[in-house]
Amino acid sequence: MTPETKARQHIDQKLEQAGWVIQDMRQLNLGAAAGVVVREYPTDTGPADYVLFVNRSPVGVIEAKKDTAGENLTATESQTERYATANLKWRKDDSPLRFLFEATGQIVRFTDNADPTPRSREIFHFFKPETLASWLAQPASLRRRLAEQMPALPELDLRGCQIKAVTGLEKSLAQNKPRALVHMATGAGKTFTAITSVYRLLKFGGAKCILFLVDTRNLGKQAHQEFMAYTPPDDGRKFTELYNVQRLASPTIDPHSQVCISTIQRMYSILSGEPIDESAEDVSLNEVQQTAKQQKQVRYNPAVPVETFDFIIIDECHRSIYNQWKQVLDYFDASLIGLTATPDRRTFGFFNENIVAEYTYEQSVADGVNVGYDVYEIVTEVTQKGAELKAKEWVDHRDRATRKKRWGETEEDVNYTGKELDKSVVNPSQIRQVIQAMKTAVETQIFPTRKETPKTLIFAKTDSHADDIIKLVREVYDQGNAFCKKVTYRAEEDADSILSSFRNDYNPRIAVTVDMIATGTDVKPLEVLLFMRDVRSKGYYEQMKGRGVRSLDGDSLKRVSNSADGAKTRFVLIDAVGVEKSLKTESRPLEKKPGVALKGLLQSVAMGSRDDDTVLSLANRLVRLAKQLDDKAQARIEKVSGGISVGELGKGLIAALDPDAIVQAALATAKAKGITRSEDTLLPEEIEAARAERVAAACEPFDKPELRDEIENARREREQIIDHINLDQVTFSGFSEQAEAQAKAVITTFADYIQQHKDEIAALGFFYQQPYQRRALTFDMLEDLHAHLSKPPLMLTTERLWSAYARVQTSAVKGADRKRQLTDLVSLLRFALGLDGELKPFADEVDKRFQTWIFRHNAQRGTSFTPEQTEWLRLMKDHIASSCSISRDDFDYAELAGKGGLQKAWGLFGKELDSLMNEMNAELVA
Repeated sequence: MTPETKARQHIDQKLEQAGWVIQDMRQLNLGAAAGVVVREYPTDTGPADYVLFVNRSPVGVIEAKKDTAGENLTATESQTERYATANLKWRKDDSPLRFLFEATGQIVRFTDNADPTPRSREIFHFFKPETLASWLAQPASLRRRLAEQMPALPELDLRGCQIKAVTGLEKSLAQNKPRALVHMATGAGKTFTAITSVYRLLKFGGAKCILFLVDTRNLGKQAHQEFMAYTPPDDGRKFTELYNVQRLASPTIDPHSQVCISTIQRMYSILSGEPIDESAEDVSLNEVQQTAKQQKQVRYNPAVPVETFDFIIIDECHRSIYNQWKQVLDYFDASLIGLTATPDRRTFGFFNENIVAEYTYEQSVADGVNVGYDVYEIVTEVTQKGAELKAKEWVDHRDRATRKKRWGETEEDVNYTGKELDKSVVNPSQIRQVIQAMKTAVETQIFPTRKETPKTLIFAKTDSHADDIIKLVREVYDQGNAFCKKVTYRAEEDADSILSSFRNDYNPRIAVTVDMIATGTDVKPLEVLLFMRDVRSKGYYEQMKGRGVRSLDGDSLKRVSNSADGAKTRFVLIDAVGVEKSLKTESRPLEKKPGVALKGLLQSVAMGSRDDDTVLSLANRLVRLAKQLDDKAQARIEKVSGGISVGELGKGLIAALDPDAIVQAALATAKAKGITRSEDTLLPEEIEAARAERVAAACEPFDKPELRDEIENARREREQIIDHINLDQVTFSGFSEQAEAQAKAVITTFADYIQQHKDEIAALGFFYQQPYQRRALTFDMLEDLHAHLSKPPLMLTTERLWSAYARVQTSAVKGADRKRQLTDLVSLLRFALGLDGELKPFADEVDKRFQTWIFRHNAQRGTSFTPEQTEWLRLMKDHIASSCSISRDDFDYAELAGKGGLQKAWGLFGKELDSLMNEMNAELVA
């Protein structure tokens, strides 16, 4: 089969899926269906690959190409145009055909010649015949209507930012730009603005149906309520009295709806054929990580053809345009309109940098649309440094999911860091101290005149963490159940009713959430946000902060907070985790050794223990663990084990000890040796040898220390230790300006340490040498120093030190917003010792010194370095910036090896290479 024939088979299949009947010329029967496609139709310029007929009239042409022509398919457009303007045999009308397609078996491009400036675009699939018929019946195409028929926008009751957004969007659509981004601060009325545009696109643009895409069911519900409340400026009726609005809760799209509100998860389910778990619509895409293994391909659905929607409005678009979700947007032939308060570079890139409106948070505060905020910090000893539980301490052990407790000894010393809090270890004292510090600060410093607790939202790490917080909030505030409630999708009480009470009623005063109020949910009376979870995504963090920014007039605020003295003027972000600073089984009884820890069983097997008790006990633990682990933990273990799941590892151990299987293995071995044996005549040593071989094979994976570590780590993640022993204490509580003293203390500690240990640690000794003696600083030396500095009680990581200097000596510190490298420790040391007057990233200093060094070299040499030599010197410089030095062995690493490695460098520099490396090591680092 030729590539052309194969491509046409795929084209035929797509046409048939879209409802077209395909015929050869000799089988021509235009009455066979409303839509007929005729192959090789004769024209006066030669036969056209396909001519499309709708209701017996020719309307379009398809130029077919083999798949390999896809990268150059636009070059075929002139050929398609030639057939569209040619005279079709037996046709009396010689007007050009309107609809032009170019197609391979994989790609389809489409041009509508009725557009004001016809421009081809890629589409996922061919249109249905009924669609082309409806377009032909309209006096103008959609894009012509957008360019020529949209009236001026009535500006009454619209904010300036909303006027700019609507007019900017309509201008973009008139220019036939396929993607547009509306960047508006939280609280500026993004949804109201979008509905204004939707109304105008339906009424004046003649749009057939518009998809309003969200990523949680809660946001869909809010959007639906806003559509129902919207009254257009030129009609006294509500939007939903003029147009049908469907909030999608099933796989069926109402053909009579003009607006469809759907989660992207549900639309993905409809198009991929993957059943949807209802709970998936409750979780923001910020909280979801999708793997390629889980991804299902979107495929053509005749019930939801690609032309179903003319426009797709993507709410919180910074979350919905990536990974497998993007397939939903690629499927529909629709203009994409993104709404977000927190775009990032990927968002700008996806929307082709077509920002039709930009209204920042700072502008919104200046306009009085939103309020500003202050940052108040709470730092505790355990949050900052972690703690240690000694082996044999009696503490509670709690199952993360069921919360069932057992009282037992710790199996070994447990050292935990602040980041492990509320994951593998829960320290009630730490939570209590943070809540108590918040209560004290709010009542004495933040809102000292209030008689009631201001409406407060606490961000927790997990549902289990949220329950711990609620219990301690009620205890610290000496209040009942109504005072503090959990608002998450998994809460036992109705989340919507609690959220409504939180907005409008006196109680609850404090709400604890994991995800539900994190983004997109408005609670205007909120005045305090307490972060007890860190967030790595800058966009997600901004969204979470956005819950507090909404302004509120005095009367409305007093309805829920009676002692407020006027309108809401600010909110306070209480940071208790450093979020402001962080870079964004079997039926038989198998347990033979219940007193031995899993770690001990793994170690015993690795050391060669093969007795039944040890092997069966390990098997039992693994089979039980397999039922408890989540998908992420299972996947980590499979990756290390070579694709074997933790459950299969356990079952393999059990199977290895199956007596019948051992006997059959012994018989097979005897037969292979030419010995005749039966079950009755097998020798004990033959049976034991077969057992040993089977058990050894089943135990072999546990020889890998990384697998043993991963299994033990997974067990620890599953079970939480309740630390009642290490009592926490607040080490800092104050507005962020007050943290300067803390930063100075960090700097002093660092300076004292390097002075006291200059003779003990090689890297420190290096900087106390004279410049000409500094020749041997290595990456290993830096790693050793960093290990000393970052351990308790110092905890002086490069991030923490850089932040401290940035706070105390702002004007002398550069690159504070960049991610730190280990080699930045060189810059910190030079600055602390007074060798440099400015603290800037090590890579920047290396760049500067390299420029001086190479300029001097070029001036001294008879001829300058060639461009190729210069490029190699830059590569060597970059390696020094990340690794502190360069040697011959380093040419085996990726960047240098990929350019030809040591052989190439030697060919360029010859014997001079070693002396150049020595010079660079000395001058770029010292």
